[in-house]
Amino acid sequence: MNPEDTSPPGGEGSRFPLVPLAVAFYAVMGVVAVAWRLLVDGQGPFFAAPEVMVPEVGLLLRHVLLGLLVGGGLIVSSRLWIRYTRMGRVLAQRLAEILGPLSGAQVVVLALASGLGEEAFFRGALQPRVGLVLASLLFGMAHLVPRRELLPWAGFAALAGVLLGALFDYTGNLLAPAIAHVLVNGVNLRWLSRASALHGPA
Repeated sequence: MNPEDTSPPGGEGSRFPLVPLAVAFYAVMGVVAVAWRLLVDGQGPFFAAPEVMVPEVGLLLRHVLLGLLVGGGLIVSSRLWIRYTRMGRVLAQRLAEILGPLSGAQVVVLALASGLGEEAFFRGALQPRVGLVLASLLFGMAHLVPRRELLPWAGFAALAGVLLGALFDYTGNLLAPAIAHVLVNGVNLRWLSRASALHGPA
């Protein structure tokens, strides 16, 4: 390992293989969620709440639209928070430093892996058993980083978890929350990656 290598964690030539590790982690999370639902709860299909049948095409399209609307709302809210509060700006700066520059393909892979893996576990498997509030709090705690400037990330994640969980309860399946989650992660990861590439470490 070259001690003079200062390339960021997620970028090309990095010492830290962020994308493969993240994909592996979220794949395990998804497998655990599927096993929990099928073996522990004994219920299926996996992507639908137990009491809800797979909806018709028109209803699925409405669920897609709901996911896009909620995801867009979360993106706008996060940008307003960053723009108008110091807390938001510091959080974004630190996350950009940690993330480093990513290619478009890396952003897509990370967004899909994290969005699908976390929705499968927190909404698909955990929420039907523990309820919306506790699942959302645990989702926030999963984003807790023991650094003062990163603590708000857990709070934002918990609030986002409430919206995603409400989508799951309302639609009865993971389509809408998964679309919202992947959209938020994809857009924000791309934005943070560009910010890191433009400004470099603070």
